[in-house]
Amino acid sequence: MTGHTLRWVAVAITALVAGCGDKPQQNADHQVVLIGQASPLTGPQAHLGKDNENGARLALDEINAAGLTLGGKKVVLEMKSEDDAADPKTATTVAQKLVDEGVDDLLVISLFPHYAMSSFETAMVRVQEVAAQVAPRMRVEIRKAYYDEPDYIAALLASAESYLAKPFDQLLFSFHGVPERQIRKSDPTGCHCLKVPNCCEVASPSHDVCYRAQCFKTVAAFAKAAGLPKEKYSVAFQSRLGRDPWLSPYTDHELERLAGLGVKRLLVICPAFVSDCLETIEEIGMRGKESFLKAGGLEFTRIPCLNEHPKWIEVLEKMVAAFTQKS
Repeated sequence: MTGHTLRWVAVAITALVAGCGDKPQQNADHQVVLIGQASPLTGPQAHLGKDNENGARLALDEINAAGLTLGGKKVVLEMKSEDDAADPKTATTVAQKLVDEGVDDLLVISLFPHYAMSSFETAMVRVQEVAAQVAPRMRVEIRKAYYDEPDYIAALLASAESYLAKPFDQLLFSFHGVPERQIRKSDPTGCHCLKVPNCCEVASPSHDVCYRAQCFKTVAAFAKAAGLPKEKYSVAFQSRLGRDPWLSPYTDHELERLAGLGVKRLLVICPAFVSDCLETIEEIGMRGKESFLKAGGLEFTRIPCLNEHPKWIEVLEKMVAAFTQKS
């Protein structure tokens, strides 16, 4: 064997990117997967970027130690870390380095499970713009949102099972909110989202790009898999800004309402995020907990995001393996 297929997997805050091209290597008995870590390693946000980098290295060491195969072939993960300085222009330079590695096929997997104009769509459009700029001939494949796919739901449930096994009164699904106008703007029909009674329950092609509908589908799939009765869970939306109406009910209001109804032991899960962040740790785990306890609740437990849970890593592995088999 005179060469091998170079696989690229780049993990950032918004997307996971896998690609392939042709490059020689000395170890022909295995496949090399490059993990590209683009984070601010310098500047005022360097502490966050270095935390991401260190966490990624620990995860890769653990996976390599356990052994990994893709499509029946042994895989060794190697990390290539780049400093984007939290600057979009620098990020383009980082992308150019990816191209220089010989990558000519890209798979882009959003780390936002649901479609939303402000997250999924923005990230995907930016990736396509940069790819067109630095490598016009590169094939870019966008992985669709996976909010209710069985593997993702199974991973989400596995991450929560130990919490659900203990006594609790209510499980609150807290999704990141978006302005209502954004939901209406993304509706391709122009006459369904937030305009038809129970719009998320009425079949429509708009659901393919409706964040609200996809959130409810995640909840329905999770509740079914977990065997949760309807009275045991509820849904709310957090992180609203400005004066425009956002998706409701609002999480901060819901926490007080549930406590007022007599809910004493509350679990909160945040499926809009695959990794814990400011919105989950501080907004929910700290401020949300304080609000619930002040309103009369006794126990508040935030279920961590998927983070590096083995089942979630398996989901990503399957996505990448499916791509590599086609490339």
